[in-house]
Amino acid sequence: MREWQGKRYWLVGASEGLGEALAHQLSRAGVELVLSARSEDKLQALAAALPGRSVVKPVDITDGDALSQVADEIGDIDGVIQMAGVYWPFGAKAWDAEQANMMADINFTGVMRLMGVIVPRFAERGYGHIVLTGSLSGFRGLPDAAPYVASKAGVMALAESLYADLRRSGVSVQLVNPGFVKTRLTEKNSFKMPFIMEPEDAARAYFEHLNTTRFKKSFPTAFSLLFRGSQFLPDWLYYRLFA
Repeated sequence: MREWQGKRYWLVGASEGLGEALAHQLSRAGVELVLSARSEDKLQALAAALPGRSVVKPVDITDGDALSQVADEIGDIDGVIQMAGVYWPFGAKAWDAEQANMMADINFTGVMRLMGVIVPRFAERGYGHIVLTGSLSGFRGLPDAAPYVASKAGVMALAESLYADLRRSGVSVQLVNPGFVKTRLTEKNSFKMPFIMEPEDAARAYFEHLNTTRFKKSFPTAFSLLFRGSQFLPDWLYYRLFA
């Protein structure tokens, strides 16, 4: 069990959905939170609703200079949790270049910018906790979701590589891959979403993983087996089943 009381964590992407629900979980556990997202109004409302201490630091994850400035302002923290993301449901046959580029820039390149601020600080001092948020969709290519799948696959590969580099350094790296969570983003989907979870239930599963020393958690467990198992299928069978 990780000790939370008195710790300071920077939660990036905290303004709504799973990020907001996780903020409540962490605050109840005694964590002092630095809350970041683009919407200051939503962050202020969240801070007012939390039982514990928090500070609001609005930031756009696509702005590397702004991330560096916030990191300097907040000083020493014990961990950072990346949850910022955007989503539009389309693939190659209905490509929207602007939205595709935004998914790449926020969901993946934004995470790279955040890690560029955090990793050198944590690595130099020899301790810290980095948590990245992937997705069940990131395990293998899926139809009608190319930009989102690619952005999440990038985050997952980044987490795996950071874990390989830092696993004996004192810096802890964890990856969480949720399935469907009922949020403003998934409301855009017109298809049935199996095993869809309420944000509070997903936040509990997320927080449970943070209390372990394991690297990766994919949930819901039963649904995740489909995606993890698909990695072992030969291409001809995988694309016949999924495409």
